[in-house]
Order: sequence, then structure tokens, then C-alpha cells
Amino acid sequence: MSDLLRHTVATLAYRANKALAGAPPEFASYNGAGRTPGEILAHLCDLFDWALHLAEGQSVWRDSTPQPWEADVERFFAVLQTFDQRLASDVPLKETPERLFQGPIADALTHVGQIAMLRRMAGCKIPGESYFVAKVETGRCGADQAAPVKEF
Repeated sequence: MSDLLRHTVATLAYRANKALAGAPPEFASYNGAGRTPGEILAHLCDLFDWALHLAEGQSVWRDSTPQPWEADVERFFAVLQTFDQRLASDVPLKETPERLFQGPIADALTHVGQIAMLRRMAGCKIPGESYFVAKVETGRCGADQAAPVKEF
């Protein structure tokens, strides 16, 4: 189960990089409906801070104030890498992989999709891609992702 969870986190990193990279600074404050992309990104960071605490047997939540876009992009990938390293360690998880998936990880997948949709709405388009053939690598959870294989 841990291998599948780690691959899911790597898939999230790949898709998030596609949605986050190259966005102009003003995109962070775009208000399409509901939360701004900057607020969603700060929430994504908070989700993985929470996931790390859950892995240690604690339920600690915080609502972060959005920082400049690039600062929160860096924070997101840093906390995602830390979470992946925790999953890869020999230290037993204090929460089940299923609950880690159904809570913070599934929520994060939804929010990355929201950011991608908001980019299109804001006119900051990103190319479509066949994610089925993407070179997603377990353990590769930073912003340094493989080049797309099949964009359209």
C-alpha cells in the first residue's frame, strides 16, 4: 500500500507542477469564484503539513495566510517531498494509508484540478497532456519533473 501511496503523491507532484509552473504573479489573486488560486495553494501546503502530523499520530491543522505565489509553490513542493520521505521511511505510520489517501491526498488532487481550471479561466492556459503516458516517478515529488511525453 505504501508504494501505491507514494506513486499517488508523485502523480500529484507531476500534475501540480503542470498547474503551478509558469503562472504569472497576478494569477494568485484571480477571483473566478470562491477561493483565489493563492488561497488554494496555501491550503494545499496546509494539507501536507496536516498529513505529516497525521503520519505521526497527531491531528494538527493550521490555516496559513497565502504568501507570494513562488514562495508558496516552493513551500508546497518542499512539504510534499518531506511527506514522501516520511512515507518511504521505515518508521511505521500512525495513521492508515487509506485514511491518508481519503483525507489530505484526495483533497489535494481536487485542488490541483481547481488551480488548473482557474488558469484556463484566467487566460493563463496550460497545454493538455496524456497523463497515462507521463513519466511519473515514485519519489520524485519536487518541482523538477520529467518533460511531458504527449501534450496536445
